[in-house]
Amino acid sequence: MPHLGPPELIIILVIILVIFGAGKLPELGGALGKGIKEFRAATREVEGAQDDVRKAAQGIQKDLTEAADSSKE
Repeated sequence: MPHLGPPELIIILVIILVIFGAGKLPELGGALGKGIKEFRAATREVEGAQDDVRKAAQGIQKDLTEAADSSKE
């Protein structure tokens, strides 16, 4: 992936300024910030669910191992 240096970022910012105008930039920044915040919250929620599933699977595996060991006796 190509590296974005300062000249490229300045060109992108100028294009955004031309397209949306200076008045809309604070609104766009706020909306972008809210979107990132919601994305991070959803990511944390998914990671928490994955941890719960992992713990449940480990518990089931432990129970199955114990059941198999007790049936051998």
